[in-house]
Order: sequence, then structure tokens, then C-alpha cells
Amino acid sequence: MSALRQRPVPTRGRGGDLRAQPPPPPPMQEFYNIIPVHDLQDDHPSLRYPEVRAVAAALLRPVMNLPTPPFVTLAPNMDLMNWLGVSFGFQHDNVRNQRENLVLHLANSQMRLQPPPVNPDELDRGVLQSFRKKLLNNYTSWCSFLRVKSHVHLPTRRGNSYDPTRELLYVSLYLLIWGEAANLRFCPELISYIYHHMAMELTKFLEQPIDEFTGRPFVPSISGDCAFLKCIVMPFYQTIKTEVEGSRNGTAPHSAWRNYDDINEYFWSRRCFKTLKWPINYGCNFFDTVPKFERVGKTGFVEQRSFWNVFRSFDRLWILLILFLQASVIVAWSGKKYPWDALREKDIRVELLTVFITWAGLRFWQSVLDAGTQYSLVSKQTVWLGIRMVLKSMAALTWIVVFAVFYARIWIQKNDDRRWSAAANQRIYTFLKAVCVYVIPELLSLLFFVIPWVRNWIEGLDWMIISWLTWWFHTRIFVGRGLREGLVDNIRYSLFWIVVLLWKFLFSYFLQIQPLVAPTKALLNLSRVRVQYNWHEFFGSSNRIAVGLLWMPVVLIYFIDLQIWYSVFSSFVGAAIGLFSHLGEIRNMEQLRLRFQFFASAMQFNLMPEDQLLTPKATLVKKLREAIHRLQLRYGLGQPYKKIESSQVEATRFALIWNEIIITLREEDLISDREVELMELPPNCWNIRVIRWPCLLLCNELLLALSQAEELADAPDMWLWVKICKNEYGRCSVIEAYDSIKHVLLTIIKYGTEEYSIVSKLFEEIDLCVQNGKLTATFKMTVLQKIHAKLVSLVDLLVKQKNELSQAVNLLQALYELCIREFPKMKKSIYMLMEEGLAPKNMAADEGLLFENAINIPDAEDADFYKQLRRLHTILTSKDSMNNVPLNLEARRRIAFFSNSLFMNMPRAPNVEKMMAFSVLTPYYDEDVLYKKGMLQDENEDGISTLFYLQKIYEDEWRNFIERMHREGMDDEDDIWREKLRDLRLWASYRGQTLSRTVRGMMYYYRALQMLSFLDAASEMDIRMGTQEIASHHSLNRNRGAIGGAKLPAAKKFNRAVSGVSLLFKGHEYGFALMKFTYVVTCQLYGRQKAKGESHAEEILFLMKNNEALRVAYVDEVELGRDEVEYFSVLVKYDQKLQREVEIYRIRLPGPLKLGEGKPENQNHAIIFTRGDALQTIDMNQDNFFEETLKMRNLLEEFKTNHGIRKPTILGVRENVFTGSVSSLAWFMSAQETSFVTLGQRVLANPLKVRMHYGHPDVFDRFWFLTRGGISKASRVINISEDIFAGFNCTLRGGNVTHHEYIQVGKGRDVGLNQIAMFEAKVASGNGEQVLSRDVYRLGHRLDFFRMLSFYYSSVGYYFNTMMVVLTVYTFLWGRLYLSLSGVEQHAKDQSISNEALGTILNQQFIIQLGLFTALPMVVENTLEHGFLPAIWDFLKMQLQLASFFFTFSMGTRTHFFGRTILHGGAKYRATGRGFVVEHKSFAENYRLYARSHFVKAIELGVILAVYASYSPLAKDSFVYIAMTISSWFVVVSWIMSPFVFNPSGFDWLKTVYDFDDFMNWIWCRGGALAEANKSWEIWWYEEQDHLRTTGLWGKLLEIILDLRFFFFQYGVVYQLGIANHSTSVGVYLLSWIYMIVAVGIYVVIAYAQDKYGAKKHIYYRVVQLVVIILVILVIVLLLELTPLKFIDLVTSLMAFIPTGWGMISIAQVVRPFLQSTVVWETVVSLARLPCRQESCSMMHLAEVCRFLALFPAKSQLNNVKSCSAFQMMKLLALLRKEQSLKLGSRMEWIWTNNGNDSLTHALFRHQMKDKWLSLQVPAEDYDAHDLNLLYLLTLFICNSGSKSSSNETIGKDGKVYEMMRVEDQSEAYMLLNNDMNSLHSTLDIPSKSRRLRLFQLVQHLHKENADYT
Repeated sequence: MSALRQRPVPTRGRGGDLRAQPPPPPPMQEFYNIIPVHDLQDDHPSLRYPEVRAVAAALLRPVMNLPTPPFVTLAPNMDLMNWLGVSFGFQHDNVRNQRENLVLHLANSQMRLQPPPVNPDELDRGVLQSFRKKLLNNYTSWCSFLRVKSHVHLPTRRGNSYDPTRELLYVSLYLLIWGEAANLRFCPELISYIYHHMAMELTKFLEQPIDEFTGRPFVPSISGDCAFLKCIVMPFYQTIKTEVEGSRNGTAPHSAWRNYDDINEYFWSRRCFKTLKWPINYGCNFFDTVPKFERVGKTGFVEQRSFWNVFRSFDRLWILLILFLQASVIVAWSGKKYPWDALREKDIRVELLTVFITWAGLRFWQSVLDAGTQYSLVSKQTVWLGIRMVLKSMAALTWIVVFAVFYARIWIQKNDDRRWSAAANQRIYTFLKAVCVYVIPELLSLLFFVIPWVRNWIEGLDWMIISWLTWWFHTRIFVGRGLREGLVDNIRYSLFWIVVLLWKFLFSYFLQIQPLVAPTKALLNLSRVRVQYNWHEFFGSSNRIAVGLLWMPVVLIYFIDLQIWYSVFSSFVGAAIGLFSHLGEIRNMEQLRLRFQFFASAMQFNLMPEDQLLTPKATLVKKLREAIHRLQLRYGLGQPYKKIESSQVEATRFALIWNEIIITLREEDLISDREVELMELPPNCWNIRVIRWPCLLLCNELLLALSQAEELADAPDMWLWVKICKNEYGRCSVIEAYDSIKHVLLTIIKYGTEEYSIVSKLFEEIDLCVQNGKLTATFKMTVLQKIHAKLVSLVDLLVKQKNELSQAVNLLQALYELCIREFPKMKKSIYMLMEEGLAPKNMAADEGLLFENAINIPDAEDADFYKQLRRLHTILTSKDSMNNVPLNLEARRRIAFFSNSLFMNMPRAPNVEKMMAFSVLTPYYDEDVLYKKGMLQDENEDGISTLFYLQKIYEDEWRNFIERMHREGMDDEDDIWREKLRDLRLWASYRGQTLSRTVRGMMYYYRALQMLSFLDAASEMDIRMGTQEIASHHSLNRNRGAIGGAKLPAAKKFNRAVSGVSLLFKGHEYGFALMKFTYVVTCQLYGRQKAKGESHAEEILFLMKNNEALRVAYVDEVELGRDEVEYFSVLVKYDQKLQREVEIYRIRLPGPLKLGEGKPENQNHAIIFTRGDALQTIDMNQDNFFEETLKMRNLLEEFKTNHGIRKPTILGVRENVFTGSVSSLAWFMSAQETSFVTLGQRVLANPLKVRMHYGHPDVFDRFWFLTRGGISKASRVINISEDIFAGFNCTLRGGNVTHHEYIQVGKGRDVGLNQIAMFEAKVASGNGEQVLSRDVYRLGHRLDFFRMLSFYYSSVGYYFNTMMVVLTVYTFLWGRLYLSLSGVEQHAKDQSISNEALGTILNQQFIIQLGLFTALPMVVENTLEHGFLPAIWDFLKMQLQLASFFFTFSMGTRTHFFGRTILHGGAKYRATGRGFVVEHKSFAENYRLYARSHFVKAIELGVILAVYASYSPLAKDSFVYIAMTISSWFVVVSWIMSPFVFNPSGFDWLKTVYDFDDFMNWIWCRGGALAEANKSWEIWWYEEQDHLRTTGLWGKLLEIILDLRFFFFQYGVVYQLGIANHSTSVGVYLLSWIYMIVAVGIYVVIAYAQDKYGAKKHIYYRVVQLVVIILVILVIVLLLELTPLKFIDLVTSLMAFIPTGWGMISIAQVVRPFLQSTVVWETVVSLARLPCRQESCSMMHLAEVCRFLALFPAKSQLNNVKSCSAFQMMKLLALLRKEQSLKLGSRMEWIWTNNGNDSLTHALFRHQMKDKWLSLQVPAEDYDAHDLNLLYLLTLFICNSGSKSSSNETIGKDGKVYEMMRVEDQSEAYMLLNNDMNSLHSTLDIPSKSRRLRLFQLVQHLHKENADYT
């Protein structure tokens, strides 16, 4: 091997010969990642654990006893990993990385052992064996599948000695191979192949056999620096890269190149051993070293673009539907009312036997499709595959013949005998015997379905005999075996589908098929009457075409309505499961208040670990005890709070957790400082005897108790106490108030004084009375109200810290008098009081007043005292229920969900030490990390900045943020841009979809683990003393600021680092947290961003600096010169000691990272840096919540539990969409998404057992997946929806996916229509590619029938059926158009044929289009979690905000991209941009996005509806026409209007005008070589045709066939013209083409004249135009005079010829390669531009509609922003803020002061003025910033019109506006305005004259009709 150039990194030099030179020494300073494994003497918290030292010691076994690799000297400090590295040529950093990976995993596993190992300082054998079996499980299965012997040879155990060396070597070898395999990690069986041979070499190297050829001991075939990468990885990588390059960026057919799956599946057969061999034969036909035609082709499966893939993959479903349809038609055709009546007839029963002929025919078609799509798989090595294809077709054809012959013989015999004779019956029996033979495979399948474990066992066997027996049914593949579920699960999902299918078939028979039979018979009978067709009929007069068109929509609905019934039944099943899971039991703060007393015990039960038993498995008694305890908690049985109250440690532990949650909410600015005090649980101080519940729970309880005491003043104590104790909060509030008052009084009164003694004695007497039950007998309960009032005054005085001692003395004296004189029932003399110590003994006059010299009020620095005092004040004074605490809705939702989740079933939490370790992985490319200052400040066209928008959307959170900033030292809010810019950027970024928000959320795991680790190990003393320290710290933070008007120094920041429990940490918490949690953000471009000095790099560094556990992985590109580049996977962290970023690992890659799809490749390169047993995948638009991270260790325990017959491999987690409040569209999307990620996935996981991985935030079994291809697939285009393929792969390989809803993770969604449309396009395209994929095909065939149904209708079936819905609309309308234009409809009406079939066709269509089956899951889930009435109200609000428009529009998006992807391809990643959408989108931009997907299709449907309305006899009845077409018109309107309805300021008149100008400029721009689609229509038009250039032959043919429909308009309409004179000759149609020829000719002539004369001889061009116009008019006049042509025919003919022209253009686009080089193509391009011009005219009409709609205030509901009036107020406030620099007069200020909460329109035009405003047709609530400026100017005018002198300063030079008001001549006034107001206009940004004219008109109206107003 040649030497490599040294790259410019001084500490990582590489070079030298692979054999001759030892690897370079490691750098002097190596930075560790989590544990310094290389230095066990380091004082790191993790190294204190014996398990870590045990594993490290096992690896550090002396390697001197191992064979020495050639040319290498073994160092004494080498471990086993180093030895493997130098022996097989692994990279040094790869060795370091996998060493830590192995040490961490084994140490964590040994920590979890129960009971603990006898010797914790030694690696436990069971731990290592368990890990080895799990890690090598896939390899072992692969060896068994290929029937080759595993090369993992472990020594037999001798006695009690155990040497883990060899086992560690085998495990380490696999990890090292995987860690350096780069893109090969997507090919797990390829890695198994490599490991198989390297393990063989390792075994031989260890055993040192003598080579028979060299006579020397065996040495590995590869060794040296980077030898593994260069000799093994790079050849395979280069082959994959060559194949990807052959895909032409994914545009080539999938069948033309090999993807990752093809490369991997080559190793599913033993031919890989013969071809590749070992050492690898690089010249074999597998690699790209041979020409492509000699290379191995597709393996295992060929992806072909065809809609038939839906039938191929799910043939059992389609066979069922088709056979039932056939049987239903046969039975219904008999005319009987009920099917069982028809089945009594033997003829019908025999006719039903034809379903078996159809069945055989479908099997034959299936075999033909298999052969037609997979023929390229047949080769010399796979000849048996070709034989099977032929034999299956022949067998199916044979069965068709057999069934047909036997069936024919039945009827022949019956007809001969003219009855059902014995011979005929015998032939029926013969047919049935053949049927029995035919269905034997199905019966076997049914048998194995009933006993699934038998099938799983058989499929798990790799015996040759099993392969022979199953050869006929399917290809033997490595995946897809043993997929059957347990019997219980089988029964559950089978019952679900049996009910659904039964309902569907009953509905279809009685409401779809049977009603169509009578109209069908009537239509067929019309042929006897001889229908008079309006055109030339080519196919006779049998009306079969009409019958087919009548049946087609019904058949389509029949095929798709199972999707509807699945949605309906799954909604109710999901709701039932949710109810049994106890979802939605706590929906709000009111319900939490009722159950908070049990909430404390629930938190203790679920979040705190139980005492660990010696046996790890739960016994039945233990499970029963836990179930009973959960029942008590859930339903309030018993008094669990008594237990908490008796155990101060448990109560304090609960308080610590609860308070940490509240602190987190405060840090996020969701709650205010005041709300923190109301919600937190204070420490148990002041000797209070009860739990100190949050103040919001104790509100009004004390006052209620006082009123009860007054009512029961004379009752026994017990009665009163029982009544108070009915409410636990009442009991606690009374006791806490009493104890607190006692403590306060004894605190403010000096100790040792006589007054102190009196007060103490008084409380002793009261305590004695309470103890003896004589309180009501001794004291007057009616006086308590007076005492309460004085106490309130005293506490209020103390809280305000006024230091008015005299007032305090007066209040204490008043209290003393009340308690001594009025409170006791028995009056006592002064001497009695003195004897009892209740009065001063010395009553001398010179002693002064009582308490005068005995008060000592604590200093203001005693923050804890005043904090508790404020709590007491709240308890004493609160009268309301505090249901609005917290005020923030998100805080309420989070608290409610968290509290509810603790009453749900979840595994018990282990100690942090015993929990499973896990990592979080987030892929990041180039999105926002932090919002920049400019982005926050920059204003859009309406004067609204992002920050201003956020301030209004999150108004309460902004107030809380400002409050926090003031607490941290900010003096004035205006200083925030200077002093707190970073905090401001963070605050804004935490409300967007940014990386910083995601990092903050995920780092809550680290914080939670630290806290839980402390609580697990903390002693009783630690907890008790710690709470006091936390309380004093927080009180100091919140009290520093303005105390008594004095400004104190800024407090220490109230941040994560020093808040809450973290103050009490002892050090071990950091070690545990680091060992259990790792967060890796894979910032692919970080290296490039650092090199360029981009702000993203600085912001990422900031995140690392502030988050200790955060690691960043990126790809570094090192240029070596001569265009050579080396690529490295690099992991970095921020070193807190060195205060800089440090590089941890640098592992060289074989080449560029991205070969397939970018996101999975990005994840794949960084997955080697993750740690732990589990891996959570988090996208960059997600968030997390601290309280939810507390439940992560509970969730990870699910991996240990069987769910069904398997343990889970993916734990599905619930998501909360946090973008729902941003806009109405975001709300719709959020509701739809929420129903899927909750109810939908709940049902898929249980009972249907087909939940896949739908993205994030699922938790993967890390080691299970890393050996099976990773957490996603990355093949170009086919895996564009990369996430779901992880679920497919998991299911096919025998994994288990579950779903858990007691924990949630936040997720953002797109918020604007264009963003949502691009997202829907990406997902729909991805589903289109899934239809073609091998994974879907295999799942469709390997899953049992009912799971296959679940999988189909929850994945690709949903999109296919959505497309079928739109296709149903098309077929219905085209069918009606055919019937009306042909004359069949008129004839049927004349014959009085019932039109009842219309109801059959339309009975579901409108429901589907309204999105009801999409809305039902939303309503059901909303009902479950929020209540029925709120759910209904939300649904109604959605409909009022036109949610149905949105869902119908989305249906069109999905249909277009799903269908186009299957037919032509073109799937690609579409960056939606996750920002806030408040800006107006131009019509040109919307047109580019929606022209092909919505506008063109809507126009086509509209033309059909218009033509049908013109010529249908049924359309004359308005009700019938509306009933037939309302759903279709709804589709047309929603597809056209939605981009305007959901566009901010979509109906603004001036924006519409500007949009029109922009659109026309875009159309006429021809572009150039560098032009972009958004600048030129022509460039965009070419880009829209790209999919036609890359599609295959069948795609082009089908496209042409579909385009031929446009010619039907001409054929149908020309016969209706007057010039046709009722002729039905074919010549009429042929002559009509003369019109097309003439029209094109005229256009060509004019175009030619324009090109030749338009520039220099313009007069010639005009002459040509004049001649053409004269000739056209002359011809029209002649035709009108000499023929029956009517003038209306000229208009009608447009309906005929425009669609024909469109069809011709569409076909020309398909055959563009043949036309582009000819002169015809230029004509085609010019003609194609005409429809856009016509659409621009339509745009003008639409603009008029916009102008009309703009007049109505109700229009504002159509805006994108959810609260449209609020959005307009934002515009108004933005203007005011922008214009603050202008000096407003006092009258102007008065207007705004008095109308600050009102609209500007109302402020200006109250009373009589308002109607004048409307008369100007200016929108009252939808104006842009310029319009607001006009209004502003008018306001200035009104305020200053009374005085010229006052207006000089405000409205311009010389007060010209005032003068203009008196000018009667409009032109003169306009001139005055135009000339003399330029400075003011420029100031107010009013650029256009039209706006100034508008201002003039407003002023004129003010002057003429309201002159006296001002």
C-alpha cells in the first residue's frame, strides 16, 4: 500500500507502509468522552464504581500471552482492544471509542445484576455471555440460515476457573468492525460475512496453527495502519458509490442499479462465499472493478414502478374484495330482498362456484405480475427462481382450465336433463372435490394461524427439508420468518377485523351493490327500445359503456370504504383502550386539586425505587400487591397521604421532586414568581404538623372553616372537626394557619419578655382545650372572624415590611383584647388572668403599653421568613378557587398530563444505578440553532417582527421573562437588547423549532438523573437539612430586587446550574448521570461551519459549553492536495476545565458521507458514538419536559417485559404537538397529528400489533438494531421516508414495537399552508416509494391475513385509498358527462328509470371529502382527554375556520404526489422550513406549488360540472343537480380557494393587485441559462416535466392514455352545436378538427409575424393582425349566414377545443424527447403559455372576489392566524411602536389612551363615522402596514385639524392637509397632496399614488359629511 499524505493535524499523523511500519504512537494528551478508561487513576466519579474497574481490568489482561502481530512490538500497557487494533489494522480512535463503549455497557450491565455478584471487582461471566449472545445473535442466525458453522469458538469451562479473554476478543472484534464499517453498517449481513472470516482468522491467530504453504504460524491477512478501512471497507464502499452514481441522482429506474438492500441481500445465499471468497477477491463480478453488464444485478427483489404493486403486495386483500363483489353481484342479481332468500335457489348456489374460477384467474395474474417485475432476478445462480415463476403461472392457468371445464360440465348436464338431476349433482361434487384440493394450502395456513407457535417454530428451522417444502410458496429469505404473534393477540386483532369486515360486507351489499341492480337492468333493457344517441356510437347500442360508468364509482367506493370502517372502529377501540389505560382522568387543574393528596403517594410509588429483592423477577404476590396499591391510589381508597404525613422523609422527597418541576416551569417562563410561591411545596419548617400543600390547593379553605366554626359554635368539638376534615385541604389549612400564626407571633415578640410569656401561655391553653375536646365549650367560635381580620391586618403589615412598630403594637393589643376579653366564654377578672399568666403582673402606669417594647420584626434579609409569611397571608386571605393558577395553558397541560400519568400503569422505577443506560441522537443539518438578533428585529411587510409576534402569541411568557430578567439585574426593559441579548435570543428560540430548544429539552434527562441519583442515595438527614438550604436559596433569589423600595444587588442567576436539588449534590450524581445518559447531536456540517466562521458554529459551541453531557459529531473534510480529500467522523465536547472545545475521536471514513438519503447517513455516521442499551431518536423539531424525563427509567424497564410473546425492540412514545397555538392551520395539523400519535398508534400497537416506527421519539434497543442495519434505511429515493423502514425492518426481523402513553415528548409541526403542503408531499411521495419497496411486499406476504389488513390500512393503503377517493370523483363526473352528452340520460329519464343509483354513488363521497373519517379520531381522542363538550366545541370551531377546506386540500396534495411518485418517480426531500408564517405568499408562488396538484385538476372538474350543467336533463332540476354535484363543487372550491383562504392577508385588495403584477411578470419572463423557476414561467414549466423525462415506457404510455380524456370534450360537445344540425355522423367530429388546425395556424402566423416584424417593422405586424382578424370575422359571418351555426356556439365551442388543446400539450410533454429538436416544440411552449394567461384572467376575477370579501369583517376568520383580530391588533401595535419617534399631540395621545384596547377603526370612526368608512369599500380589519399609515395620518389630521399651528409639527409643512380639506376640486386637492406631502409620506412609508388618492378620498368624506365632527 502506498503511503498517505500527512494531514494537517499535528496530533493525529498517519502514514507509512501498512506492513513495514507500526502504527503511530497515540498523542500525548487524549481527551476522554465519558470515562477516562485509559487512565484508571484519574479522579473521575465514574471510576469509583467497582464495576467499571472490573471491566477495565478484564480488558487489561496481559496481552504478552497473545500472539504478536508481525512488525509490531506489544507495549506493556496494551489491552485486548489495542491488540485487536494492531493485529487487524483498526484505527486507533476506533479502538478507543469501542473500548469505552464496551466498558460502559458491561459495567452498567453488571450494576444491574440482582443479586449483586459475589466479587464486584471481577467481570461477571453471565454479563459477558449475555452480551455476547445478544451482540452476535444476528450473526449466529445468519450462519444457521446459510448452514455454515460459526467461527466463534469458545473454550470449554474447566472447573471454577473462567478466562473471559477469548469471549472479550470476539465481542470486541465485532464492535471494532461495526465501528469502522461506515456506510456498510446499512448492510448487516455484509458485516456478518466480514466478521465470519475475521473471527476465523482471529481463532487461527490465537491457536497458531502452522501454515502448510509457508511453514510459519498463521497471521491475519490484513494488518497495519487503516488496513481494515482500506482493504475491506473501501472496496465495498466504492462499489456502493458507483451504483449510486449510476442512479443519476435517483432518477434512474430502481431496477437499473443496486441499493443498500441489494448489496446486503447478496449475502443471504451461499454464493457469496464462492464469489467473494477470503481474502476478498476484488476482481469478482460483485465489485465495480468489472463492467456493469458483467456485474451482479439486483438481488432478492426488483422495484418496478407500477400501481400493480398494490395488488402484488396485498393480493390476499384484493382477492377477498373481488370475490365478495362477484358473489354479491350474483346474489343481488336474483332480485331477492335478502341474500339468504336468493341462496335457497340452487342455480344461484352453483353460479357462486364461479368465484373459484376468478380466484384462479387472480392467482394467474399474480404470477404473471411476479414474473413480469422480477424476471431480472433470474440468472445462472438463481435458475430455480425462474422455474418457479413459470410453474406457478402454469399451475394457476391449469386451475383456471380445470374449474372452467368442470363448471361448464355442470351446466351442460343440467341443461341436458333440464333439471338438477343426480348426474348434475355429481358433477357439482366433482367440482367441489377440485375446490378442496385447491384450498389445501389455505387450510394449512388457517391451521397454522390458529396455532401460531408451530409456524414460528417451523419457520425458525433452517433444515433443508423445510426449504424444499416451502419453495413453492415463497423465496427463502433471511428476514420475514417467525412473524406470528401469540394466540391471545391473534384472537384480539382477529375479532377486531372480523367485526369490521362483517360490517363492511353488510353495508356494501345492502347499500351499494343491491340498489344498483335494478337501474343496471333497466339500462340494459333500453337497448331493446333503441336509444337515440346524440353522437356517432362506435360500440352499438347495448349501453354497456353506460352501465360500466354507472358501476365504476360504486366499485371504487366498494374497494376503499374499508378504510372508513377501519378508521371508525379503530377510533372507538382506541378510545376504549385509552379509558382502560386511565387516560384523561385528570384533564385540568381542578381535577388535579381533587386528587393531589393521592398524587403525592402516586409519585412516591412510581418515581421512587422500591426495595430491591434478591430475586429480580416479580412474584405473583408482589404483582397483586402492586395492583391493589395502584387501585387505592387511582380511586382514592384509604388515606395514602396519612402515610406520607407520618413519614417526613417521604413527604420531603415528594416536595423536592414537585418543587424541581415548578422551578423548571419557572426557568422556562411558563409561570411567574408569584405562581411559583403558590404552587411549590415549602419545606416543613415552623414546627407545622401537617403536609404543607401548595397554596393553590388551600385557597378559601380557612375562610370556609371559619364559617363552619361559626355555624357550629355550640356543637361539640368532634362535630366541628369532622366537618372540617371532610376535606383534607381544609384540615391542613386550619392546622398550618394555627401553627404558622403561633410561630410568627412568637418570632416577632422578643423572647424573655412578659408579652412572650403571655402569648405562649395563651397558645398552651388553646392547645389544651383542643386536646381535651373542649374548644367550642371554652371559646366563642363567633369571635374567630374578628381575630381573623386582625391577624390579616398584622400579617399584611409584616409582609409589606413598612416597619411601622406603632401600628404593629396596636394590632397586637387588639388581638390580645379579643383573645382575652371576647374569645373565652367564661369572663375572667384581671387577677385570674394574672394568676394564669395571661396578663402582665406589673400594671404600673409608667410601664407603657403592652407589646410596645417587646416587638422585634425580622430584617428584610431574612428571605425565608418573609416567604413563609407570604404563604400565611395567602392562606388567611384567599377567597377565590385559584383555578386560573397557573395562568399559562401549556403549564396547565403539562402538570395535568404528568399527574394523570402517575395513575397509569407503568413499571416500577429502579435505582439509577440499576437502570438501563441510554443515549439520545439528534440529526442536525443547517437549521436554526438560535434566532439571531436581526431575525428577531426585522419586520415583514406588515411591520411585524418575529419578536413582536412571539410577544403577542406568548404574552404571559414574555411577562414572566421580563420579570426574571429584572430579578437577574436588568433595570429597564429597553436595556434588554444591550444587557440580555443572549437571554432574549434563547427565550425566542425556545418558542420556535430550533436546535437550542431540542438540546434544552433532551438535557433534562441529565438533570433528572442527577436528581434521582441523589434521592436514591440520600439519607434522612441529607433530605431534611437539604430542603432548608434550597428554600433559603430560592427565597433569597426571589426576594432580592425591590424590597421596601430599595434596589438590592442582582441575585445569582436563577438557572439550572444552581437551582433546586443540584445544591445538595455530593459528586457521585454526575458520575451516575454520565454513565447512564449520553446525548449526541450529529451536526454534519459543523466542521465546515467552523472553518467558515459561521454563526451556527459559534451557537453550537455555546450549547456544548452550557450542557456538560452534550457531544457533537460531525464530518470533517481534510484536503490533501491534488483534489484528494479525506473524510473523518469526529466527536467533540466542551472541556469545562480547559474552557475550550476538545476533540475526542477522529475516525476516518472511506469517502463522502452521503451516498443515499442524507438524514439516515447523518445518523449512521454518529451512531458509533452513542452509548447504552437504548437509543432514543429525536428530531431537531422536538422538545422535552423535565417532569417527563423523570419517567424515563420506568420506560426503559419495558424492555425487560414481554409484550405478547416477545420483548420489545422499539418502545413507542407519545408526542405532544406544541405548535398548535401558532395558527389555525397549525391547529388543524396539530389535532390531526395528535390523533395519530396517540389514538392511532395506540390501536396499532394493541390490539393490531402492527405499529411501526413513524419517526420520533421512539426508543430503540440499541444493540439489537446496530447488528441489524441501524435505526433507518438510506437507499436513495426508495427510502426517502427513512424512519418507517426501521419499523419495517424491525418487524421483518422478528422485533416487537410497543406504544406507551404515560410519557410524552414535544414535537413541532409545520404551521403554514405551503410548509404543510410540502410536508404532505414528502410523506405522500415516501409512501409511493414504499409501495414499490421489498419491505412492504414481504410484510404483505409474510404477515398473517388480519395483521396484513392492519398494516395495509395504516400505511400505504391510506394513501392509495385517498387517491381512490379523488379518482371516484373523476369517474362519477366523467360518467355523468358521458350519459348526458350521449343522450342516454335523456332517454332513461323519458323511460322513467329511477335515479336511485345516484344515492348509492354519493352516499359516502361527501363524507369522505369533508374528511370525516379523518376528523372522527380527532374528536374521539379529544373527548377522551378533554371531555365530550370541549371536543365538540373544538370540532365546531375547526369547521367555522374552514378545516374541511384544509383537509380536502391536503387530500389533493396526497393524491397528486402519491400517484405521480408511483407512476413516474420524483420523490425527494422537501425542506419545509420550520419558522413562523406571518408573511403573505404571492400568487405566483402559490401557483408554482399548486398548479399541477390542485388548480389544473380543479379547473378540469369545474369544466366537467359546467358542461354537465349545460346539457344534462337532470340539471334542469336544481335540487337534483345540487344533490349530485355539491361534493364535487366542494372539491373544486377548496382546491382553488384554500391557498387564498389560508394565506395571511390573502384577501387584501392591494396585495392582490401586486400579486397580479408579479404573476404577469413571471409568466412573460423567458429566463436564461442561470434563471430559476421562481423567476421564469418557462423554467418552472420545464422543471414540472422532469418526472416525464425520467419515467419508464409504461409510465409514459399510461400518461398518454390518461391525457386522451381531454379529447372527449370535443367529441361530446361538437355534436351539441347548432352547426352540427343534429347529425350523428363521424364526419362532424372529423370536421371539427379543422377548427383546431385553423386556430393553431392563426397562432403560428401571428407568432411568426411578431418574431419577424415585431421589433423593426411593427406596422407590418399590425397589418398581419388586422388581416387575420378580418378573415376570422368574415368566416364567422359566412358561417352564421350559410350554416345552422349559432352565435352561442362560438362560446360553447371553447368548452370543446380548449381541453383538446390542453390534451395535445400534455401529450407533447410526454413525447418531448422526439419534439424538442423540431420547430414544433417552440409552438408547443408558446401554446402552453396560453392557459397561464387565461388563468391570469381568472386571477382578475378572483381579485374581484377578494375585493368583495375584503368588505366583510367576518372575512378575518379566513386568515391564517388563529385569532385574526389579535393578528390585526398586532399590526396596529407594530405601527404604533414604529411611529413612536413622531411627536404626537396631546389629543392624539388621548385617543390612544382611551382606545388602547380597541381597533384603530373604532377609535377613528365611532358612531356616525363608521358607515362612511365602509362606504369607501376599504377593508375594516384587513389592511397592511401602508394602510395603517394612512389611518395614522388621518388620526393626526383629526387630532390637529382645529389648529394650524399645532399641526405644523405633526403633519407636515404649513399644515397643507388642513388646507386640502377645504379644496372642493378633487384634482387640485390631489395635486396639493401629491406635491406638498412627500416628506410626510416618506416618513410614513406610503409610496404609491393610489394610496395617496385613497387618503384624499377619506379626507373628502370626512370634510363633506362630517365636517363638524372635528
